[in-house]
Amino acid sequence: MVCLGNICRSPLAEGILRSKLLKTYFFIDSAGTSGFHNGSAPDPRSIEVAQKNGINIDNQKSRPFRADDFESFDLIFVMDSSNHRNVLKYAKSEIERQKVKLILEYPGSKTKEVQDPYYGGDKRFESVFKLIDAGYDYHSQRLIKSL
Repeated sequence: MVCLGNICRSPLAEGILRSKLLKTYFFIDSAGTSGFHNGSAPDPRSIEVAQKNGINIDNQKSRPFRADDFESFDLIFVMDSSNHRNVLKYAKSEIERQKVKLILEYPGSKTKEVQDPYYGGDKRFESVFKLIDAGYDYHSQRLIKSL
């Protein structure tokens, strides 16, 4: 899961996906395309909306996306087209480029991007949670079927 700073959207995405998948079969992590918040905990508003939905993301720490993430992960979900472009800069092959997907790119999705809630209020964080959760309802079922 990748967003800009790895403190708002991608920590939520990591927590949501962990809650939906069999943790013994999948390695799940999140990162940011900037180093603005390297080593920081998730935004308190992300922590709060996650807790309201029964998910604990307190122990996550922000880290930058790295080129070797392509070796560690079969899929890399990004939150928006800017993150998509930034992650693709690290890709060395078509195989690596094919791993990068917009989280909301699935049949029936009304939008393709999860907007950054950083400058918004609590309702924006709740909206982001719902968008990511809906995206992972689709993707997690496909991942489980692939086992």
